[in-house]
Amino acid sequence: MGLFKTIKEEIELIKERDPAIHSNMEVFLYPSFKAMMYYRLAHKQYLKGHYFLARLISQKGVRKTGIEIHPGATIGKGFFIDHGAGVVIGETAEIGDNVTLYQGVTLGGTGKEHGKRHPTVGNNVMISTGAKVLGSFKIGDNSKIGAGSVVLEEVPPGSTVVGVPGRVVKSVNDTLPQDNLDHVHLPDPVREDIRNLQMANTELINRVLELEQQMREKDREEK
Repeated sequence: MGLFKTIKEEIELIKERDPAIHSNMEVFLYPSFKAMMYYRLAHKQYLKGHYFLARLISQKGVRKTGIEIHPGATIGKGFFIDHGAGVVIGETAEIGDNVTLYQGVTLGGTGKEHGKRHPTVGNNVMISTGAKVLGSFKIGDNSKIGAGSVVLEEVPPGSTVVGVPGRVVKSVNDTLPQDNLDHVHLPDPVREDIRNLQMANTELINRVLELEQQMREKDREEK
């Protein structure tokens, strides 16, 4: 893919995903745009075995953007980082097509193991602000990861994951449309658990009151 075609595609992608961009020129100031330009240059050198040069280019990109993408990572088409400060993507991470990350997201490992040690992210996935995905497993296609979640195990396709550690709170097999980037109004499993406990507690109280009433009536009959 030629440089100008790549730049044009990045401009269209960022304008489509971020309503705050009002002109093509603004895109050149956008951290995600700069980070991807540095990544593409670094990744080419990495594939050629020029690891030091690849890391040199990559680290320059980190200083310019606050986004750290290891040059060894594999990234598909339509990748978008909204804002981006604090995003970290590890060496063996694999990212599919039409993936959106928000600021503070980490696609990391869990230790000093060798080989494949970072996540594989499927197509049409959204990972929300501050989420941490740690380990060598897959985030299934068409999934959403809620803000602040810590995901430590595989996520089935079409799932919504929230919490620490991350829990699947919704699972559907529909494709995630790229204009559906709401990462705030997601199910809250803690609230659901509390609501269920409150309902169970109310039922127990009513049952106890009913038994006490029966005991009082029995006592009156015996007297």
